[in-house]
Amino acid sequence: MNKPSSSLKRQSNWNKLFFYQKSEVLFQLTVVFCKRFLPPYGDRTVDQMVQAARSGKQNIVEGLADGMTSTEMQLKLLNVARASLQELHEDYQDYLKAHKLEQWDSSHSRYSSMVEYCKSHNTLEDYSSFFTRWSSEEMANCAITLCHMTDTLMSRYIKALDEAFVKEGGIKERMYAARTGYRKGQDERLSFLEKENAQLKEEIARLKRLLVENGIVY
Repeated sequence: MNKPSSSLKRQSNWNKLFFYQKSEVLFQLTVVFCKRFLPPYGDRTVDQMVQAARSGKQNIVEGLADGMTSTEMQLKLLNVARASLQELHEDYQDYLKAHKLEQWDSSHSRYSSMVEYCKSHNTLEDYSSFFTRWSSEEMANCAITLCHMTDTLMSRYIKALDEAFVKEGGIKERMYAARTGYRKGQDERLSFLEKENAQLKEEIARLKRLLVENGIVY
């Protein structure tokens, strides 16, 4: 007999997702960057950058949590997270331009090593020791790279969610499937019991005939 399906999806463990881990690095890096290189008062950029980094991280958490019941809400919050990190990406680019610093590209001597490091390292522990040693140019370029990689990973995840939503539907469809599965299971159980009951009746009748044939009962 088939097990009834559940209307709730399994919750993702966001701590193990690379794009969440990178978003956590971005948040902590941005907090330190703003404290080290931006004025503590009178500059709205500080609040904007920290809030954008926090929004990116928190909307990933909320989106993945809400995904248990609503794929639509999950997609919405993950896209909000992407938008926040794109805004943060823009802020770091603006900082480099405003301070006449270089945004590294493939022609820069450290570009390839930075990309490889960011690609293969995801946790805060991998980066935190550099936060007080890097220059503003180094931190900004690392942040830009992490923003880009996080966005790419999230885009792939969202695409997979879209495809799953087309196939499985939202909570209404899953609830219908769960109810249908439950009813099917009950029908299968009833059919099984009816067949078993009929078989037992046949066996009892056969045993009675055998007893009569052997003169044990009349």
